[in-house]
Amino acid sequence: MVYYFTSNGEETGRPMLLYMGKHKEENEDLIKYGHDTDVWFHVDNLSSAHVYLRLEPGETWDTLPAGVLEDCAQLTKANSIEGNKRDNITVIYTPWTNLRKTNGMAVGQVGFKKDKLVKKVHVQTRVNAIVNRLNKTKVEKFPDFQSEKVEYEKTRTHAQRAVHAARNKRELEAAEAKKKAAWQQEHAYDDIFSQENLAKSSNQNRGEDWEDDFM
Repeated sequence: MVYYFTSNGEETGRPMLLYMGKHKEENEDLIKYGHDTDVWFHVDNLSSAHVYLRLEPGETWDTLPAGVLEDCAQLTKANSIEGNKRDNITVIYTPWTNLRKTNGMAVGQVGFKKDKLVKKVHVQTRVNAIVNRLNKTKVEKFPDFQSEKVEYEKTRTHAQRAVHAARNKRELEAAEAKKKAAWQQEHAYDDIFSQENLAKSSNQNRGEDWEDDFM
């Protein structure tokens, strides 16, 4: 079972999805089948739920709005047996892509590929107003993680191909425009020096008194 929550998204202009597993076995699936837009949260040095924030493409994990970050940190603290009882705890967070799982790790245990991609947020105390607001949005589901991941990858691949195709089209159009401009510049005087125009501007067939035309 997975618990889903909704942050009101006042700073982002859209609701933000948060989710976590009910127990450590489900955390294994979340670690395995997360999305590359997910951000992972955990109480530092204490047992807690693995809370995930799902971002949209283009949003960045290291510039989260303060309100969204506080929602994630408060939800993580509230779902830690020890962390929920203490004040002045630290919640750590990092992109899902930075999580590292090896065969020797215990169930639910995870490490990091790069420590420099792990950020910390200090939580002074539990804010019941935030936790209660999030709990009112709580929904329990039994998702098929693997199928969801496959569908997500298909959608992402399709979107990436569309972006690449649009970029290639723009580059081709720019190259054609540049080629056309170069051709036009190179042939700008073709009409001026055509045989017909040269003949018209020639003095060869004019009368001896042609200069009188200017008098």
